[in-house]
Amino acid sequence: MKLFALSLALTFQLAFSACSWSQSGQVVKKIIEIGKTDNQTMKHLDVLCNRFGGRPIGSDAYENAAEWVASKFREWGMQVQMDEAGTLPVGFNRGPWFGKMLGGDGMELHFATPSYTSGTKGVQQGPVAIEPKTQAEFDRMKGKLKGSWVLISGESTGWPVDFSKSADLKRADIIAENVAIDKKNDSIKDLNRKNHDENIKKLELLPVKEEPGLFYKQMVEAGILGIIQSAPLPIRVLYDRNNIDSMTFETLPTVPDIKLDEHQYMIIEQMAKERQRFELEFDIRNHFKMGPVKYYNVIGVIPGTKYPDEYVIMGGHLDSYDVGTGGVDDGSGATPTLEAARMIMKAGGKPKRTILVCLWAGEEFGLLGSASWVKRNEDKWGKISNMFNRDGGPTVANSLSVTEAMWDDMEKICKPLNDINPAFPFTLKKREPREMPKKAAGTDAGSFAVKGIPTMTFGTEDTKGYDFNYGEIWHTERDLYNKSIPEYQEHTSIVTAIVVLGVASLDHLLPREGYFLPVKEEKP
Repeated sequence: MKLFALSLALTFQLAFSACSWSQSGQVVKKIIEIGKTDNQTMKHLDVLCNRFGGRPIGSDAYENAAEWVASKFREWGMQVQMDEAGTLPVGFNRGPWFGKMLGGDGMELHFATPSYTSGTKGVQQGPVAIEPKTQAEFDRMKGKLKGSWVLISGESTGWPVDFSKSADLKRADIIAENVAIDKKNDSIKDLNRKNHDENIKKLELLPVKEEPGLFYKQMVEAGILGIIQSAPLPIRVLYDRNNIDSMTFETLPTVPDIKLDEHQYMIIEQMAKERQRFELEFDIRNHFKMGPVKYYNVIGVIPGTKYPDEYVIMGGHLDSYDVGTGGVDDGSGATPTLEAARMIMKAGGKPKRTILVCLWAGEEFGLLGSASWVKRNEDKWGKISNMFNRDGGPTVANSLSVTEAMWDDMEKICKPLNDINPAFPFTLKKREPREMPKKAAGTDAGSFAVKGIPTMTFGTEDTKGYDFNYGEIWHTERDLYNKSIPEYQEHTSIVTAIVVLGVASLDHLLPREGYFLPVKEEKP
């Protein structure tokens, strides 16, 4: 009797497992069908880039994008969490910007300004001066500075000139050093003048120490219109990381920080050195709003049917820099994530454990949104099967590196991926154990990896040879909708949906054995 009961139970279990596998297989087939005939990845990207535009946290564009994402999650039948991740003391909205040269041969100016820096006070015109390098130079030309645009030295890396108190102290030290160097040079000049022997080599003057915007504070007080720095192409601009946390509406920057096309800068600098008569005209509409301004991670929840307190996370960051429209960084991660969630819901996916679809805030400002979520959800660390993150460009997802312990599970889950499109074959690779990172870095996956949470990420390739170059896009003016690659993005959304649903539908969490090397205990 016991043998019969055991046999019956085993038969029932196998039948249930076969039925469950059949249902899962039907959902996967449906996802592939939707992905091939009704893929909306590029529609999502169009909205993010061309309806909202660049989306730094603290901007209306970010807030509008977050509300739109939440509305789509609700529309698709998902639960929504507007997860407050932090606040900024002031907000920032970028409007259009224009510039041209008046006089000379004239030209339209190609430039940008970092986020959280000042715009012009309407259309402003003025001559050009080259920044002073010493106190004596400043004293000699301070009257000329009023109403002028000032060319500063150095090559822009995208960051604005720092006007914080600590930066002012650093500049004051350099100015003092240069005063001492100036005195030594005066002595050298005297010696050279007194020496009339042509056979004796003249003494060389000591170089002064240079710092871009060395007299920034004094020049602002003197009434300059703004500073201009040479910028390599494509132009990259970031945000005022040194001052943003201490900004108030009363202590905002007051003069524009312009990063100008390096080729135009050279022309203008040469004309200024030759003391030619010309002016520059700028109209820069950088606007601020009173804070504090809250920013939110937008999290769509697909509840687990059997293990609701265990999780699989997929996501990308919703924020972007605003000199472009965030079409690649990270529209290429956010929109396949959105479409993967839509396809799972439309195909009737019922995962055993909860899927969290996370559009992170403030990645560009230092992984702020993901770091905040991880810190506030320590109880979930051991219950996350994997955190899938996409933030590396619109190339196609075509591989995964998995540990020996994960291999059998992932082999079954990934098997249907080669039935989608023969142009994009999918491969599994062996992953060797790695050291757990000590510091979160790079992208939002870093916030999870430092806590020992697996962050298996799809390998990607430019399979068809479209010559995509991420360095050309990263944080630059070329980060636009039309830099995306639709067929790669659409295929990636299907791959993401199938793999994430598969991991969430296992009878167990993915084993962590062999994912990270054992943590070495630090000696006292």
